Amino acid sequence: MKGENARRGAARPGNARQILWWIVLLVYVCVIYGHSLTPADLSSQESGAVLGLCRSVLEGLGLESAWLTEHLVRKTAHFAEYAGLGVLLAVNFRPWRGPAPGGFWPRVRGALELALAVPLVDETIQLFVEGRSGQISDVWLDLAGALCGLGAACLLGLRLRGRELS
Repeated sequence: MKGENARRGAARPGNARQILWWIVLLVYVCVIYGHSLTPADLSSQESGAVLGLCRSVLEGLGLESAWLTEHLVRKTAHFAEYAGLGVLLAVNFRPWRGPAPGGFWPRVRGALELALAVPLVDETIQLFVEGRSGQISDVWLDLAGALCGLGAACLLGLRLRGRELS
């Protein structure tokens, strides 16, 4: 019976978990693209609200807050959003798991390709949204965030894998 299920391609618990993580990644990318579809005036209102909250927290801690601008909030959000993408790419491609059928690099290459493709599409979407513009500098910032998230998750994965092996 077990061999029969394997031949029919029945999902094993590990496969179900992998599928779930791919769905989480897809939903996350849709959220990123959803932000890009937000018209400029609404996006600015969201950033302004976050700016107000951050300034309140800083002032509540007795720190100066005048240096914090909406531009800085927006760019930090770009970086953080894509760092999250990088973590999810690492979880899905799991380069720390060792050689893939084609070697180690296919896993890393797939993650890197998506880390670049998602921000390229993201900024292209903004070209068609009222009041928004696609910026190559944002592609670079997004890619930097994705690479930081991917790198941090891979380092953690390697560390945890090292504990498994010892």
